[in-house]
Amino acid sequence: VQLQASGGGLVQAGGSLRLSCTASGRTFGYGMAWFRQAPGKEREFVAAITWSGVGTSYADSVKGRFTISRDNAKNTMYLRMNSLKPEDTAVYYCAAGGYGISSANFGSWGQGTLVTVSS
Repeated sequence: VQLQASGGGLVQAGGSLRLSCTASGRTFGYGMAWFRQAPGKEREFVAAITWSGVGTSYADSVKGRFTISRDNAKNTMYLRMNSLKPEDTAVYYCAAGGYGISSANFGSWGQGTLVTVSS
């Protein structure tokens, strides 16, 4: 599975962005997720979603502000980010092939898209 993330950019604090991750190849039955990595920090879990879209999980730091969703007909996963904070600044990566908060659960990764939140 190949993943292509897009939608990053520069936004002011309090603003919103929507990230997209489009998959090519077989994704049937795959859970997907978003992770992020800020400069000088380790990659961290953001949100995950099951194949059906019924099951979702979020990091405490984004709960209530971010929403993960997917459209299997379009092989695309989304991350709607509202009320953005400067601490949300990071490269956001999409992943596929598993579920949960550990990056080790996922076998396929996108190239990342940069989100910068200015104060």
